[in-house]
Amino acid sequence: MPNKKTTGKRAPAKKKLAEVFGLGEVLADTSRKEWKLGVPIGQGGFGRLYLADVNSSKAVGSDAPYVAKVEPSENGPLFTELKFYMRAAKPDEIQKWTKSHKLKYLGVPRYWGSGLHERNGNSYRFMIMDRFGRDLQKMYEENAKQFPHKTVLQLGLRILDILEYVHEHEYVHGDIKAENLILSYKNPNQVYLVDYGLAYRYCPEGVHKAYKEDPKRCHDGTIEYTSIDAHKGVAPSRRGDLEILGYCMIQWLSGHLPWEDNLKDPNFVRDSKIRCRDNISILMDKCFPGKNKPDEIAKYMEKVKLLSYEEKPVYQHFREILLQGLKAIGQKDDGVLDFGLAENGDFQRNPVQKKRRKAAAAASESTEVEMEDTESPIKKKAATSRAIAARIQKMTSPKPKKTIATRKKVQK
Repeated sequence: MPNKKTTGKRAPAKKKLAEVFGLGEVLADTSRKEWKLGVPIGQGGFGRLYLADVNSSKAVGSDAPYVAKVEPSENGPLFTELKFYMRAAKPDEIQKWTKSHKLKYLGVPRYWGSGLHERNGNSYRFMIMDRFGRDLQKMYEENAKQFPHKTVLQLGLRILDILEYVHEHEYVHGDIKAENLILSYKNPNQVYLVDYGLAYRYCPEGVHKAYKEDPKRCHDGTIEYTSIDAHKGVAPSRRGDLEILGYCMIQWLSGHLPWEDNLKDPNFVRDSKIRCRDNISILMDKCFPGKNKPDEIAKYMEKVKLLSYEEKPVYQHFREILLQGLKAIGQKDDGVLDFGLAENGDFQRNPVQKKRRKAAAAASESTEVEMEDTESPIKKKAATSRAIAARIQKMTSPKPKKTIATRKKVQK
């Protein structure tokens, strides 16, 4: 699992970061199953991530199939996340849903165990889950901030599968974005939605939360993607998750959202989204200024617009819209995710996006030539990706001034 960056308020500043555990430390979960820790592989918020495996006499190798997420027990995010996983992410429950809905897989991480661990007089909460590979945000940035049309629609289909499952278990995610979408460690054609630390139980015991605007909760979430409801301080609901997915697909296709340059002004972002919701054609014209536009995305957003706050979406209708989009470009849902430099039927991009794309192509070509043939394929691919990202940054960053995009994330 990748190193996760902190975006906004995840917990009060007084909370402390978990200390580093030693190699081979053994954690016992609530069922008394023991897990051995390997090397730390990242941190996020106030927690740390370690490679992990079932306890044995062997050391935890670099190919370990699990990760352990560890936080000081008084911290909130992991506790919130655990409640979701324990209710909805048990392996047998995910398998049952996958089979009954005739899916090849479901991109919800499996929960393998959790517990409390005492160390040096401090108490830590931990959770064991599947190990994952790279997140889509890194791939998006390395790819000149654009994904192929086919890949975007297939990602949308897989995420709809995930959201239907999450929603049926009385939760909404509320923070769908490339950073929280991670490829399987073993299968790069499988994508998983992670980070349920801010998941919200919108329908406890089958009773939907009432629509109520709370000024103290305005703009919760990651500002460029969060729903209009969240901008108004309304608790997350199913329609909000689908709206957020729509913004993600638009950004992955076009490389830009109309409000991206004013993220420090959340009211501007809110008002821009409201204008675009009221007239979807304005949104499409801003993101796709040429004649060639992805009609299926406009249809998707129009359908989201019609949902009431408490309404249960007909997920298959949204899937059919995206499947029609695949058919329109002569493609089908074959399950293969191609993250190469996108062509996308010549969707017209603004000058900054065009410059970034040319830089990516040039960086990719020159970097491949420079790589030595003696390197292993895995190392070569990773080094190439890092070098491309560095070249794109250097070739496209404005010199006179820098704009820092801020994202606000508030505990729900």
